[in-house]
Amino acid sequence: MAAALQAQRLFLTASTSSSSPLTTRPPRRTTAVAPCRAGLRVPSGVQTTTASSSSIPADVGIKLDWIDVTTSTSSIGSPAADRNTAVDKLRAVAEAAADRAEMHDIIGRQRDNWNHLLLHSTNSLTLAASVMAALAPAAPATVAALKASAGVLLATAAVTMAAVNRVQPSQLAEEQRNSTRLWRQLERDIRATLELRHAAELTQADVQDAMDRVLALDAAYPLPLLPGMLEKFPKAVEPARWWPRRRPHQQPKSSSTTTRSRSFGRRSVNTKTTTGNGWSQELEEEMRGLLRVIRAKDEHQYLTVGKLVLSINRGLAVAGPALAGTAAVAAAFIGTGDGASSAWASGAAAACGALAACVNTVEHGAQLGMLFELLRNCAGFYRKVQEDIEAALGEADVERRENGEVFRTKVALLLGRDAAELRQFRRMASASVKDDDIKDYAGKLF
Repeated sequence: MAAALQAQRLFLTASTSSSSPLTTRPPRRTTAVAPCRAGLRVPSGVQTTTASSSSIPADVGIKLDWIDVTTSTSSIGSPAADRNTAVDKLRAVAEAAADRAEMHDIIGRQRDNWNHLLLHSTNSLTLAASVMAALAPAAPATVAALKASAGVLLATAAVTMAAVNRVQPSQLAEEQRNSTRLWRQLERDIRATLELRHAAELTQADVQDAMDRVLALDAAYPLPLLPGMLEKFPKAVEPARWWPRRRPHQQPKSSSTTTRSRSFGRRSVNTKTTTGNGWSQELEEEMRGLLRVIRAKDEHQYLTVGKLVLSINRGLAVAGPALAGTAAVAAAFIGTGDGASSAWASGAAAACGALAACVNTVEHGAQLGMLFELLRNCAGFYRKVQEDIEAALGEADVERRENGEVFRTKVALLLGRDAAELRQFRRMASASVKDDDIKDYAGKLF
C-alpha cells in the first residue's frame, strides 16, 4: 500500500513539473488514411524496480507522442489480387458467351421462320393475283373488282419481294446458326481454361484474348437487323472472319550469349532430321505444303463458287420484284380499250405474276442467301487454318510453339484427315511444283 501511495505522489509531482510537461500533438495527415501516433517515452534515468523497491527517481517524465501508423498497401495491386481479378473477368466473359449463344439461337430460329412464312405468303399473293388477272376478262360484271384486287395483290407482292430480297432471311438464319456454334465454342474454351489452369497462371493477357474474341464475334455476326446488318450483296467476296487479328509477337531481346533460334527453316531433303518440342524439318515442310494447297485449292474453290452463287442470287433478287411490278402495271390495263388489248393485259399480268412466283421460289426456296453465307464461312474456316499454320511457322523458336505433334493432330482433325495423310503434302512445299499441278484438296470435312 505504501509503495502504491508513493508512486501516485511521484506521478502527480511529475505531471505538474515544468521540466517534464505532458504534451499532446494533433495527428499529422500525410496520406489519405488518417494516421495515429502514440508512444511512451521514459527518461534514461528511470530504472524499473519492483513494488518493494524503495529507491524511485524523483524526476520521472512520461511523455505521450504520436506515431504514424498507416495502412499497408502491399495487398493493393498485388499479383494475387490481379489473378483473382483475371479469374472473375474470365468467368464474366464465359457467362456473356453463354448468353450470346442463347440469343443467337433464338433469333436464328425466328429468322428461319421468317424465310418460310414470307416465301409462302408472297407466293400465295402472287399466284392469287395472277388467277384474278386471268379471270377478269371473262367476267365483265366484276372486271373492275378483279382488276383492282389483282393490282393491289401484285403491288404488295412486289414490295414484299423487294424487302425480303434485301434482308435475305435464309442468310440471316445461317449467320445465327454459325454464330451460335462459335459462341458455345468460346464458352467451352474459357471454362476449360478456368478448370485446367491454376489461378496463379491466369493473367490479364488471357482476359484480353477472350475479350478480343468476343468483339470479333460481335462484329462478324451482329444481332441487330437494321442498322448493323452484314452486306448481303457485297462487291467483293471475302472469307468470313470471326477471330481477332493476331498481334505481332514481341521477341525477347537477345544478348551476345543467347543461343540462336532453333527454327528448322527450309533445308535440303538430305539434311538430318532434328526434333525439338515435337517439331522437325519434315513436319515444317508438311505444314508449308499444306498451307500452299489450302490457299490455292480449298479457299479458292469456295470463293469462286461463292461469287457464282452471289451473281445468281443478285439477278433473281432484281428479277422477282421487277416481274411482280410489271404484272401490277399490266393488271391496271385490264378492261380498258378493245377486247384484244384487255386480253393482252390480262395475259401479261398472269404470266409475269407466275414468273415472279417461280423466281421467288427458286431464290428463297433454294435458300441461295444461306448457300452464299455457307460458302463464305467455309472459306473463312480455311483462312483461319492458314493463319494458325502461319503463326506456328512464324515463331522463330520452336520451344515457344505449340507441341508439333499436337498441332499436327489438330490440323488433321480440322481437315477431316488422318495425321499420317498430311505427309503427302510435303512435296507441295517445293517451288518446282506449280499451283496448276496441284490436283488434290487439303480438306475433306468441307
